Amino acid sequence: MQHQDDCPPALIGRWLLEAGCVVDIRRPYDGGLPLPLDLADHEALLVLGGSMGANDDESHPWLASAKELVRVAAAERKPVLGICLGHQLAAVALGGTVEVNPAGRQFGVLPLGWTERASGDPLLGSLPGDVIHWNNDVVTRVPPGAVVLAHAPDGSVQAARFAGTVWGVQAHPEVDEAIVARWAEDDRDHIGPELVDRRLAEMVAAGSALEAAWRPVAAAFAGLL
Repeated sequence: MQHQDDCPPALIGRWLLEAGCVVDIRRPYDGGLPLPLDLADHEALLVLGGSMGANDDESHPWLASAKELVRVAAAERKPVLGICLGHQLAAVALGGTVEVNPAGRQFGVLPLGWTERASGDPLLGSLPGDVIHWNNDVVTRVPPGAVVLAHAPDGSVQAARFAGTVWGVQAHPEVDEAIVARWAEDDRDHIGPELVDRRLAEMVAAGSALEAAWRPVAAAFAGLL
């Protein structure tokens, strides 16, 4: 599930193809194929990021359908991975809360603050060390029964298992150099040119290591099907 042009599946889409998956990309924002009403013809759900908020159903009407699909997948015990906005949508769909991060924007390469519960997790048990963040909102209350798997340096929820087969990561393991360069250009004036350029250089320098760390997560997701 893609929410805007500059937030494609990118690396994680490629890794899933390498793992033997068939990737059906739905872009409900551009008048293409709509989201399915259920997951009868799909084995899993990948919900990508976007600049809109998880509660912006009125201005982005497909978000309500996105959250319903998360609930359907959870009920049918089909694997779900939410990335950034997708992580937030999964949390809200299952009874959690998403708000603007009181600690401010998360931006750049950040370490993963894994909890003890993350060890042995079927999706995130490889415990990658770092990841790219680019977000203003965070999950401030997880759904009932959820397990927090990682905290960001500011203490916010960085990764969680929201239900038996539903995971979310607040970060962007899927992005490549071209995507972050595009985002950096869009946010240059808002964030400040010097900070944008410095963080962008850090993200580009870490690219190979980040790919090596997160490719096993995509393989684990494919292995759940």
